[in-house]
Amino acid sequence: MSLLDAAREVREAAYAPYSNFKVGAALRGRSGRIYRGCNVENVAYPEGTCAEAGAIAAMVAAGETELVEVAVIADSPSPVPPCGGCRQKLAEFGAGETPVLLATTGGATMQTTIGALLPGRFDAGHMEGAKG
Repeated sequence: MSLLDAAREVREAAYAPYSNFKVGAALRGRSGRIYRGCNVENVAYPEGTCAEAGAIAAMVAAGETELVEVAVIADSPSPVPPCGGCRQKLAEFGAGETPVLLATTGGATMQTTIGALLPGRFDAGHMEGAKG
């Protein structure tokens, strides 16, 4: 199964009764294993969980901490990029050159990278020398 197919499949499991905007995400860990996540809404906005965050949580729960490829899909007129928080989450576990495929259920795609989505990202290097 391709990464995009995995994202497409898990998108159907999204819990989005308020927005009706289902999102699926899949990422490939360094091991080659695919981890999937879908958005999960909550009536107390914004307490939901993004699809990308769910896929990252599944990866970490399985014992991996490095992703090498990402795919995100939604039913929208154009490919939907991850929100700002998810961009930072992806940057925590992936390198700047990590490929990210954004897609629509209608077939439109956009290829980018974590670095292009989050230029000038905050990382652990910014905390070097910090004093408690």
